[in-house]
Amino acid sequence: HLPRLAPEYYRGLAMVHWTLAVEQRAAGWLDTGFHQRWREIMLHTVVRYELLCPVFCLMPDHAHVVWVGAASIADQRNAMKFLRTHTAPLLTPHAWQRQPFDNVLREEDREHGAFALVCRYVLENPTRKKLLRDGERWPFSGAVVPGYPALDPHDEEFWELFWRIRDERLARSRIR
Repeated sequence: HLPRLAPEYYRGLAMVHWTLAVEQRAAGWLDTGFHQRWREIMLHTVVRYELLCPVFCLMPDHAHVVWVGAASIADQRNAMKFLRTHTAPLLTPHAWQRQPFDNVLREEDREHGAFALVCRYVLENPTRKKLLRDGERWPFSGAVVPGYPALDPHDEEFWELFWRIRDERLARSRIR
């Protein structure tokens, strides 16, 4: 059982890097069909819990997710429970490990440049694991930002657009 910070660290505008491991690091479940269903469930999750997902990366034996709260009511712990519950059947006969690992980003890691480095680290995971040849792009990674289905964290103009979208969402959530 991994220790957790107090619940308030996962609420509101929190920025968290989550890692979900498959029990016994089992592989064989990751394919295009899983990826499509993952994106669909991720979309439901981020809408339901007022989050943005600037980057995720599905690996053969685990997954990385970075979430950013987009409203004061956002709750990442509940969102992770929802995501894990609804993606668990897709892993059958495998299962997620009992608890995901989380890294709640500190203030200095939430600055635009530092945050982009955290996300780049996630995206470069397949390269570090030598799953790609030079110039190849991992097909099981991306972003899930409601209303922007083509938003791609590999694109040069991604970060400028992402921060603009986030700021617009924050402004709308304050109006409600």
